[in-house]
Amino acid sequence: MTETPRPAFGGRRAVPLNNSNAEENNPPTEELLGLVPRGVNLQDYLHVTTVHLFKEPWDTNKVDHHTDKYNNNKLIVRRGQPFYIQIEFNRPYNPRKDLFRVEYVIGRYPQENKGTYIPVPVVPELRSGKWGAKVISREDRSVRLSIQSSPECIVGKFRMYIAVWTPYGILRTSRNPETDTYILFNPWCEEDAVYLDDDREREEYVLNDIGVIFYGDFNNIKSRSWSYGQFEDGILDACLHMMDKAQMDLSGRGNPIKVSRVGSAMVNSKDDEGVLVGSWDNVYAYGVPPSAWTGSIDILLEYQSSQNPVRYGQCWVFAGVFNTFLRCLGIPARVVTNYFSAHDNDANLQMDIFLQEDGNVNSKLTKDSVWNYHCWNEAWMTRPDLPVGFGGWQVVDSTPQENSDGMYRCGPASVQAIKHGHVCFQFDAPFVYAEVNSDLVYITAKKDGTHVVEAVDTTHVGKLIVTKQIGGDGMKDITENYKFQEGQKEERLALETALMYGVKKPLNTEGIVKQRSDVDMDFEVENAVLGKDFKVTITFQNNSPKAYTISAYLTGNITFYTGVSKEEFKNETFEVALDPLSFKKEEVLVRAGEYMGQLLEQASLHFFVTARVDETGDILAKQKSTVLTIPTIIIKVRGAQMVGSDMVVTVEFTNPLKESLKNVWIRLEGPGVIKPMRKMFREIRPNSTVQWEEVCWPWVSGLRKLMASMTSDSLRHVYGELDLQIQRQRTV
Repeated sequence: MTETPRPAFGGRRAVPLNNSNAEENNPPTEELLGLVPRGVNLQDYLHVTTVHLFKEPWDTNKVDHHTDKYNNNKLIVRRGQPFYIQIEFNRPYNPRKDLFRVEYVIGRYPQENKGTYIPVPVVPELRSGKWGAKVISREDRSVRLSIQSSPECIVGKFRMYIAVWTPYGILRTSRNPETDTYILFNPWCEEDAVYLDDDREREEYVLNDIGVIFYGDFNNIKSRSWSYGQFEDGILDACLHMMDKAQMDLSGRGNPIKVSRVGSAMVNSKDDEGVLVGSWDNVYAYGVPPSAWTGSIDILLEYQSSQNPVRYGQCWVFAGVFNTFLRCLGIPARVVTNYFSAHDNDANLQMDIFLQEDGNVNSKLTKDSVWNYHCWNEAWMTRPDLPVGFGGWQVVDSTPQENSDGMYRCGPASVQAIKHGHVCFQFDAPFVYAEVNSDLVYITAKKDGTHVVEAVDTTHVGKLIVTKQIGGDGMKDITENYKFQEGQKEERLALETALMYGVKKPLNTEGIVKQRSDVDMDFEVENAVLGKDFKVTITFQNNSPKAYTISAYLTGNITFYTGVSKEEFKNETFEVALDPLSFKKEEVLVRAGEYMGQLLEQASLHFFVTARVDETGDILAKQKSTVLTIPTIIIKVRGAQMVGSDMVVTVEFTNPLKESLKNVWIRLEGPGVIKPMRKMFREIRPNSTVQWEEVCWPWVSGLRKLMASMTSDSLRHVYGELDLQIQRQRTV
């Protein structure tokens, strides 16, 4: 019988990968030096009877570590900051002859040099930045310890043991899930890589479990609240599960750069079976339409329980879930919206809009797109891998757009580096720079194969970059964090710096930029309400003493918010006679019946007006998007708004359309007030109203929100919310 040959490692010891927080391999309860002499009973030596962790929400550990909001009965602490435990022994502890230490273990193959096995010695004084345990009180058989953790400690769920030395070896406590301890990033600790020195910012970017996400159009900005729910039951474990699913080595989980980069890949399912399946094709038969989600809780819990990606998400859903992941682990984070966001495949800072000779858009040549808006995240951290000055807010984007180092992810990219054009620094800075700083170039592709630049718009892309303001639901403009104002010397220098690093390429055109025409054109879209007619008004201005004839046409398209056109619903041509030094307006009526049957997720309409000056051949082109005003859901409550008291929530929706809505799903949630739930209505007839009532018992006091969404076969992105002030429970 021949023996199966073992693989040779060429003198290197094979250490198994330690990439799962959930997997365990418990150390032995006895590590003896040899045989124990007859008559010696090891139980006569000091041994542990119980361990108390002070893990209730009102206990010092959770209050001081800002983890009292987590709906989790385990001890949760932040690294680099002391916490307390109490050990009960079988007899009084004598420091002169008794020796013990606390041990923290994570993963299946713990190693001290990897930080996955942490022996914590009892020391006379705690040292900042070092693990240590100090006896702060002794009473009878109990010893109270203050334990100091390292500010560079791995973030995750640790198993805790107490090891006692005897003359014959080590006695160790058995595995006890009740003593499991979560250790998180610590923005309150100056030595932590995610330290944030402003208390109001920490309150907003770490502890706030409800956010506001901005969407819509630059000229019609809309917002909706989002339940991050980072403290809800099961969410912390779901976030740790994401890193396990990514097979991220445990030794790297103390580094916020690595954690955020892995997170940006794992929130989408493009290549790693991550959390969310992205879909932009308006077909959601096998899942939930992106606009129906009101928060991250359902998504993360479903992902963990099913072990399969959740359907479906778009950029604001990816950003909302990623924000939950970051805040839950203790990394300060916020959702950012960029209006007119460029998706430029080759990152050349140029969005090429090709026109045919008659002024119509050449869809075969035009491959670049400008999204009405795009949401990503910013995470706060130091960047020791970059030169000094590039720490702080970092762009991390989990929407699957482009491949980065073999996976669909983006960042962390320093916002400061992007602003100054230093796009050579990792990770993915050229792509983000292109999103906020591309030029919009209109090019006529002539039949003889030559290209003529008709116009260059250097200010269209990255028009406005916003996030939620601190302590309120309003909008904060952070555009200047990403780019200098147009025309400033600094802006030109940043552009030249990006050019030096090879990001911005010369215009890919033949010929020269045409002289400006004597005729100017602009147009405005009337505020459009879903299901109603509206007007588009085009204005022509003749700046010369000559008379001109204009041949113009308007096209209207149903578009995805990504700027990709789905269906043309309007096409109208007209001629305008312009007297010298005069202006003229033309109105085009858009009827509801023309667009209602083809609406997409966010009811976005895109208009393109092109005109040719017959006498000179000059081409004029303008494009604008508008978002239809959609009906809202009304939420009402009755009963005492108090922790533990009955409160009735009523959700109400009226169908404003002339057709019935079918297969209607309404979702409702409110962190700390009501668990996420949903209800189906088979049909809502025109102008009829449906109501849904639920009884809830709030469990978190303070300012809270209720959020509801409605989705149906023909109408989506219907939303409503209600602010609540939940009072503390009255004490008798």
